Amino acid sequence: MSGIGGRTIAEAQERISYQEFVAWARYRAKRGSLNVGMRVERGAALLATLYANAHSKNGGYKISDFATYHDEPTMSLEQAMEQWA
Repeated sequence: MSGIGGRTIAEAQERISYQEFVAWARYRAKRGSLNVGMRVERGAALLATLYANAHSKNGGYKISDFATYHDEPTMSLEQAMEQWA
């Protein structure tokens, strides 16, 4: 939550309630980073993924192939068992 509204962590702790912090944390978990640069990178990576998959014979490109600063999503136990079986 550092830098929310241009504030330091100490200033944010003084100015927002715990409930508001939890709401922001839930928002970030669902929607991703609040950093504009990261959001632009993700959008550009999505477009690159769509273009690459549309113009390749095999496809199979993932957004994480083009969004270098985004972590690849972790796979569930079911997905791992299905992929490695």
